[in-house]
Amino acid sequence: MNQKNKEIKSDFLFGKKNYAIMLIGLAFIGLGFILMAGGGSDNPEIFNPEMYNFRRIRLAPTMVIIGLGIEIYAIMIKPKK
Repeated sequence: MNQKNKEIKSDFLFGKKNYAIMLIGLAFIGLGFILMAGGGSDNPEIFNPEMYNFRRIRLAPTMVIIGLGIEIYAIMIKPKK
């Protein structure tokens, strides 16, 4: 009976620290996509130069790439058992 209880118990694939770092990475990715949003124009005949500002062209994609790097790091570190 005791062996069945041990077999049913499953362990998480990652540790608590891994999941915390993954959440930080997801926050970076989400913030990057939020910063990338907007800048369009309702009228296709009018050009809006706001679409090509620093925030949308440099900062937001950098935040997404940093977030992906954090996610890879969170997956690669070994959880403490």
